[in-house]
Amino acid sequence: MIVATLVLLALTAVAATVPAGTGIRRWLPTVAASSLLAAAAVLATVAGPAYGLGHAVGVVLSVVAAALGGTAMVPTVFRIARRRRRRDSTGDDPVEPLRGGLTIGILERVAVAVSILAGWPEGIAIVLAVKGLARYPELRESHASEQFIIGTFASVLWALAAAGVGTALIN
Repeated sequence: MIVATLVLLALTAVAATVPAGTGIRRWLPTVAASSLLAAAAVLATVAGPAYGLGHAVGVVLSVVAAALGGTAMVPTVFRIARRRRRRDSTGDDPVEPLRGGLTIGILERVAVAVSILAGWPEGIAIVLAVKGLARYPELRESHASEQFIIGTFASVLWALAAAGVGTALIN
């Protein structure tokens, strides 16, 4: 069961990095990564604690799944939010993404997952505070603050889910 969980975690990371097409295929990496992570979570809770190499690989794969999985999840959440805004708006121009969002998001998810796996959930508050302070000058624009909040919530929730699988594996 532990090996199957580790394989599912690895597949979660790989599925999230598959380039998305247009239309319905745009959702495929997100759906695949989410489904694989959910299956890994179920197996991790049934498998019991991993020891030795399985423990180390579980921690590493959880962090990798957290970092890479969000690269599929966050843009999907943005697309959903944009669709909703288009229905509610009066025809605003398309919104530019915040600079460095992909890199910052990956680092944020790694930091959140490592904090959880290290048993230090307070680290999440520090990560969010640093991110908020760094982005503060850009957050004065309404579209930027909306992107910041949506992206941060989606990113942190994904990282918590991946770290939860790792925690289930090692505890």
